[in-house]
This record gives sequence, structure tokens and C-alpha cells, in this order.
Amino acid sequence: MVQLESGRLASGAGEEPAREGQLISPLLSVVIPALNEEDGIAEIVRRVLAVEVPLKEVGVRGLEVIVVDDGSKDRTAEISAGLPGVRLIRHPRNLGYGAAIKTGFRHARGDLFAFLDADGTYPPERLPELCSAAMRQGAAVAVGSRRSGAASRMPPVRRLGNFLWSGLVSLIGHRRCADPASGMRVLRRSALARLYPLPDGLNFTPVMSTRCMHEGLEVVELPIPYSERRGRSKLSVVRDGTRFLKTILWTSLEYNPVKILGLIGLVLFGVAGLIGLGLILARLQGITTLGYWGVLSVFFALVAGVSGVSIYSLGVTFNFLVALFHRRPVRQGLLAGGMFERSLEPSFGWIGVLTMTIGTALAATALLLGRAGWELSRLWLWLLGSALFFLVGMQLLISWIVARVLEALAEREELIQREISDEAALQAPGLFPRPHEEPAQGAPAV
Repeated sequence: MVQLESGRLASGAGEEPAREGQLISPLLSVVIPALNEEDGIAEIVRRVLAVEVPLKEVGVRGLEVIVVDDGSKDRTAEISAGLPGVRLIRHPRNLGYGAAIKTGFRHARGDLFAFLDADGTYPPERLPELCSAAMRQGAAVAVGSRRSGAASRMPPVRRLGNFLWSGLVSLIGHRRCADPASGMRVLRRSALARLYPLPDGLNFTPVMSTRCMHEGLEVVELPIPYSERRGRSKLSVVRDGTRFLKTILWTSLEYNPVKILGLIGLVLFGVAGLIGLGLILARLQGITTLGYWGVLSVFFALVAGVSGVSIYSLGVTFNFLVALFHRRPVRQGLLAGGMFERSLEPSFGWIGVLTMTIGTALAATALLLGRAGWELSRLWLWLLGSALFFLVGMQLLISWIVARVLEALAEREELIQREISDEAALQAPGLFPRPHEEPAQGAPAV
């Protein structure tokens, strides 16, 4: 529940936006979420209002400023209510950073939305540049990037965190994202339908960046300077950093599960392969017995190998389920280029059969050697390798069968529509009459 203190409540959508691409004379709504910001709220509002003339120079016809007081205990709401040109909306209690921004968006009248913090860390003087990118470059979201070359006074710990989030989001999304946690952005109203739902907390911005990547939205990042905040930061490095990580991963799982699960599976399977290679080399050197760590390594190799393939296969299966939900194909590749650009899933069938065949051959060889008099101490590696290859091959074969069924279901609706369209074209009156059917009246016989 929100309370509107000044101005009027917007009745719904703003003016009809221009066609996709270039916006013509849009209205900009700037949302400022504020929680106990009595020391800086007046200054940041003044700076935002001061860019109205530069905004008009780049084609923005007007500016509205919305301050969302998120349950402040100080004089933030009182000061904001007394500022001319400001619409104040109050949360009766603290709902969160993202919730405050979404409240502002719901009440905004603009064609373009912007938001920035109330603590003075982000420069509103760069709003015209961001709006120009959204209007003229066709960007759905224009981000003020603190990691793109401009002077930044970001604390070292947060700088490290942003570096890690940038690498993670870029890896998962196949596109570079320099500053996924930036709190200064301009976006089109029309983009919200593809970006929502978004969280209520401080993880609002990294989730938005992750969704932009997977939704294929055009994002432009422009360098901005970053200043020291006024007052104490509300960001907890450990708590909010952990939340950022979880929400980025969970959001990515909604779009391309195999990207995360597949990478985990490949790492596990690679570790199992390295241990197996070490065992083979040791056996070739005449070693037939293993100590404590050797036995533990063998156990881990077996578990990691089977688990790795199972997790990778689970990711592939989830991708088809996601495609069914989104009603569009989902990219299967793990990396943006190289050997994992294409999905490995179409090869699961023959790889599974081949792997099971190798496992069966190893087991048969071990049995023959055992009948020839070999002791178990010389056969354990053969039997262990047989079990590993057979279990991995069976998992791959099962996953291939499941993937084929899900792929057929994912493509079913598209094929139905295509075949119905083809049938309709064939049955157009007077063109291709069915066998044993008279031509339409007045149409020449074919």
C-alpha cells in the first residue's frame, strides 16, 4: 500500500510511445527511492530538476520527479513534500529498494523511466546522455556504468564485488555487462513487461541486468563518475553480496538452465577424467595398490563422473521445459564461442551408446581375465571403469530420449500452425480443388 502525498496519482499508461526504435519527444519520469536521506534528498532533487533544459535539448519534452519515501524514520518525507516540482509517494513501512522503484514506476506518467539513488553518488547531469541513447540508439535500457572508464570513488570491496558480478552475468548471458549493479538507469516503459517480475530488495538492479541479457533487450552502457555517498551505506557486503549471487543464478535458471548446470557438470566430469587419467598412468607404471588418498580419489572420480553427466543432462532437460513455458527456442550453448557454442545434447544418443559399449567391453574383458587366473587386485580398475562408463552412457541415452520428446512438444504448436497455414493455402477457393471435387464456381479447372 502506498500513500500519495503531493501531485496526483497517474491514471495508467503515459502517452502513446513512438514506434519501436526512435522515441519522439518523450516525457521522462525520474524515480528517486529514499530511506532516511534527509541530508541529501533536497540536493539530489535540485540537481535532477536542473537538467530539464539539457533534457529538452536532446528531445525530451518534459520531466517529472517522483520521490518514493520507503518508510523513513527521519525528515526525508517532510523535506521532500516541501520541494517544488516533486511528487512524493510514501510507503507506510520499509518495503525495500526495488519495491520503492516499482512504486514510482506504477505512478509515473512518462514514456521513459529513470531512477537513481538519493545519496548523491550518481550524477543526474548524465541523464540527458542516457535518454539520448534510449531515444536515438534504440536501447531498451541505458545504464550509467561505474566501470567503463569514468572516475569512480567506489570502495575497494564493492569494486571487487562488481567485478565478480560483471564476470558472472557476462558469462551466463553471452554478452558483456560492465556494471550489472548500477543504480542509475533510463529505460523505456515498454521494456517493463519483459523485465518484470523484479525483486523488492537491493538485488533489483542485478536481476534487471540478468533479465535484459536473456530477454535479448538492447542495453547501452555509458561511463559515469561515481562519488562518495552522503551518510552511512545501507549495503551489506556479505548479506547483499550473497543475495546478488543467488538471484543472478536463479534468474538465469529461468532462461538457460544448461548454462549453469552444464558448466557445473562439465567441471565435475573433467575432474573425474583427470583422476581416471592419473590412475591409468599409475597402473602403467606398475602400481597395483592404493593408499587412503588413492581410494578416496577413486571414489570421488566415480561420484563426480556420474554426477557431472547427470547434472548436465538435467540442465538440457530443463532448457526444453523452459522453451515450452516461454514458447520460444532456448539457446543451448554453454559459451559464446568455441567448442561449446553449439549444444552437445543432439550427440547424447550416439555418445551414450558408445560409452555403454565401452563399459560392456571392459566388463567382459575383466571377466575373461578373471577366468584366465588374474587376481581381483589386478581387475578392480577394469571393473570400476566398466561401471563408470556404463552408468554415464545410460544417463546420456536416457537424457537423449527425454530431450527428443520435449523437443517435439516444444515444436508441436509451431508445426501445427505451419501445417494449418499450408493446408489453408492449398484449399483456397478456385486454386487447388481436392480430388473428385468440382472447381469453384467460375474458376478454371486445373
